[in-house]
Amino acid sequence: MNEDADAAPDPIATARSTTVDLSRIQACICDLDGVLTDTAATHLRAWKHMFDAFLRDRLGDEFQPFTKDDYRQYVDGKPRYDGAQSFLESRDIELPHGDPDDPPDRDTVCGLGNRKNRYFHELLEKEGVDRIEPSIAWVRAAKRRGLALAVVTSSRNGRRVLDAAGIQDLFQARVDGMDGQELDLPGKPDPAYFLEAARRLDVDPGSAAIVEDAEAGVEAGRRGGFGLVIGIADEGADRLRQAGADVVVKDLSELPLPGDDESWRRIGDVPFLLDHEDVLQDLVAAGRPALFLDYDGTLTPIVSDPDAARLPEATRHALERARDLFPVSIISGRDLDALREFVRVDGIYYAGSHGLHIRQPDGTDHERAVDWLPALDRAEQQLRSRLQDVEGAAIERKRFAIAVHYRNAPDDQVERIQNIAIEVADGEDRLRRSGGKKIVELRPDLDWDKGSALRWILDLIADGGPVRAIYIGDDVTDEDAFRALPPSGLPVVVRGEDDDRRTAARYALTDPEQVRRVIERLADLADRKGTP
Repeated sequence: MNEDADAAPDPIATARSTTVDLSRIQACICDLDGVLTDTAATHLRAWKHMFDAFLRDRLGDEFQPFTKDDYRQYVDGKPRYDGAQSFLESRDIELPHGDPDDPPDRDTVCGLGNRKNRYFHELLEKEGVDRIEPSIAWVRAAKRRGLALAVVTSSRNGRRVLDAAGIQDLFQARVDGMDGQELDLPGKPDPAYFLEAARRLDVDPGSAAIVEDAEAGVEAGRRGGFGLVIGIADEGADRLRQAGADVVVKDLSELPLPGDDESWRRIGDVPFLLDHEDVLQDLVAAGRPALFLDYDGTLTPIVSDPDAARLPEATRHALERARDLFPVSIISGRDLDALREFVRVDGIYYAGSHGLHIRQPDGTDHERAVDWLPALDRAEQQLRSRLQDVEGAAIERKRFAIAVHYRNAPDDQVERIQNIAIEVADGEDRLRRSGGKKIVELRPDLDWDKGSALRWILDLIADGGPVRAIYIGDDVTDEDAFRALPPSGLPVVVRGEDDDRRTAARYALTDPEQVRRVIERLADLADRKGTP
């Protein structure tokens, strides 16, 4: 196959671009049928052929045919036997489940599923596989730009369809119906297939996008806490939005390519700030600095026990000196009172719980999610009950968030902890999930994040003349603040040794000790300039 021909730019360059932020996305996990290949119609015909014959034989004059709506509602996106069972239940028909080895002529759930599969193979042999070329061109281009890729399908024919379409080379990981049977993965709308794909790609679900054309798949992406859920629909986009899609497009060519935004790059490609002394000099020369900092992983190293992440005295002294020269803010996912206790520097802005609780230097408090506290209390009670006997699970309750840590959990318990956190969050309509470094976090479902807090504080301090903001952070949640900085601002990421995500940061540091040196250097430059 000629890859250059398949990757020709026309399908992408001429497509309408949909506004989607891919800067925080490290991986894309695509459903197969309806996203990359057009075998949905073939599956529908095979299901209809099988079910219509079965229903005629069973119901006689009361026969009602299997419809396209039946396919979408009960079958599409689900493992074969789950789909058969779901449709039969919709018609109040009870059959023995049977065994996956049941022959196609046996009237069990598995037998009907195998009968459908026989028809599907016959159609596949006769008609082949139609590829959705614009989406495949986008995937090839995204792969060249470094996006990690996986394909997920509940079909046990996944490998065969990929081979027939000639796109097996596109993906670092594949999870199909054979894997589902071997690993005993529940089908969609459970997120297990997608979570397994993320595990094989070694990415956090919060840093991955999924692409789905089925309502069950979209719901699975939402339940799994994935960073972006993309729906594919030529018609019926509303049903995917209602299921939880962040955006719905006709095909992937309507999306921007990763990296089209100049601020988007792999974290390892971000230049080292301490090699560019002129950057800090220019920032201070252009206006009054305003320093914004994350806490964990930025001012202190990441440690297994969150209560042990104490601020070094040298860093505290650097913050105190900086505070006397320009505004300093610390924006953290930690509870505000705990954050203040750890930092112990007066006269600065503290923003806890990702900015839902902000305290100004004069002691004025601003809280944005008091009405969400009962939902958090209920979720905390459930999590403590369900995780109390799970090895390595740790629950950190903050005023406006709950962090479920699994950093110290054995590998065979990580998915269990994640799934329990997902189920509890999904049971509370007023909460949403986000990811971080080895945590699942439950937060109020509000349009507010670290970037929102940064903009709010900047509005307060902007009256003092031109401000040049610098934000230093290490986590995925800090990307919101990087993106919220004005064009004159300076986003700086503290990157870990094995960190390979995409970032909007323009410069990088490697550890909290280097962050301290930058704080001291900013103070030196501001003091020399005579900043009041």
